[in-house]
Amino acid sequence: MNLLPSSRRRFLQAGGIGALNLAIPGLVVGKDKLDASGKAVASKKRCIFLLLCGGPSQIDTWDLKPDAPSEIRGPYKPIRTKVPGMHLSELHPMLAKVTDHFCLIRSMTHPGPISNHFDAMHNLLSGQLIERVKQGEPDGLPYLGSVVAKHLPSEDNLVSNAWIIKCVGQPVFCAPNIGSGGYLGSAHAPVFIGSADNHPAMPNFKPPEIYDMGDPARLWERRKLLAEMESKFLADSPLGQDWNDLREKAYDSMTRAEGREAFDLTKEPVAVRERYGMHPLGQNLLLARRMVEAGVRFITVNGWVGAAPDEKGGGPPSSSWDMHGGNMGMGNAFGTGSYGMNFCLPRLDQALSALLTDLKQRGLLDDTLVVAVGEFGRTPIILTKGPPGRQHWPKCFSAIVAGCGIHGGAVYGESDKTASAPISDPVTVQDLHATVLHAMGVPLNDLGMNTGLSRPPFSTGKPVLGLFS
Repeated sequence: MNLLPSSRRRFLQAGGIGALNLAIPGLVVGKDKLDASGKAVASKKRCIFLLLCGGPSQIDTWDLKPDAPSEIRGPYKPIRTKVPGMHLSELHPMLAKVTDHFCLIRSMTHPGPISNHFDAMHNLLSGQLIERVKQGEPDGLPYLGSVVAKHLPSEDNLVSNAWIIKCVGQPVFCAPNIGSGGYLGSAHAPVFIGSADNHPAMPNFKPPEIYDMGDPARLWERRKLLAEMESKFLADSPLGQDWNDLREKAYDSMTRAEGREAFDLTKEPVAVRERYGMHPLGQNLLLARRMVEAGVRFITVNGWVGAAPDEKGGGPPSSSWDMHGGNMGMGNAFGTGSYGMNFCLPRLDQALSALLTDLKQRGLLDDTLVVAVGEFGRTPIILTKGPPGRQHWPKCFSAIVAGCGIHGGAVYGESDKTASAPISDPVTVQDLHATVLHAMGVPLNDLGMNTGLSRPPFSTGKPVLGLFS
């Protein structure tokens, strides 16, 4: 007996587990891997990808140029860190104490024509220039989290690929396939968590509905109903055991407490929550740590820091780091508004340093890759018309990478005297992708991604092996 797709859907819905319809984003229940003895094992590799939407200024954060003219160097002074010779902005005193946990890349660059957030975000997340989209493949390109979820589906959680607070404002910031699994299918698309009106720093934060079992008694009755239907219609089918296994995995994933409890941040000590910061970025990164502990494989965290106090409508969850200054009506890029570094950088400093410290103390950093990067950098020259700021600059920017064998306490690559271009060891976004996949043990050149179609490799880059210990 062969089941048609519609029949399969009815069976799942009858059992109360319609979420296992693989057309639903991010819901991929992993298959056990076996070691040489036949014992089931699971890869522990996870990734927290902190996306600083809008593009932070490299020259005001992680690649200061104190000897440059004032119109280039900006107002911030460099401070010493735990690593000799590595200097950060004075607004990063906490990160300065944990530099031994991460590697700082100062030679990130976009190859090819990049002109705006849309193009840069697409290239950063897909490893392909936007020209591929313009040539008729708008729905074909998966993003990094989908590729990881395809090869390393979670063994412990209903979700393999998550995105904490989806960016808004399409098409200015949001690349075309942010909510899509591309040619890998919607099963590998991210599950979006939270919003500007529903985030973990709020007292009544609500988790995604997929973790809601509803009435446990009713779920159990539907489970029995599905088992009876299977015994009647699938007893003689070779698919019967497969469906039984799939059903059991579904119930296990839905009823396992840690999947739902990851969203209950009240279980965290107050001191831990305050260490991350009681603001959207801090609590989102704390949630990401709890989610990797619960088995989620890849988590993109929007680097939105929230709106500045008493500033209505400022800092929507897509563009905290789009610091143009007065010519875009965003105020002083070096001020305390929602688009001001004096507001945003201390929050980033607090949250990211807390995450790295927490992962290290919990023994999770060896198996959890952390990446912090924007879609591009900012111009060396500060705008002088109106409140100061900087324009887009794809030729040179910085990134922080840590965990999964990354060598901490190091600087990789170097920019020129104005942070305008790399002068040694350039790292393209494609190289960054390849490095992430390499660190997590994902094949780099799986042409069709098991789709049966002939496709180019996801990333044309090469792993930056010099980042690893």
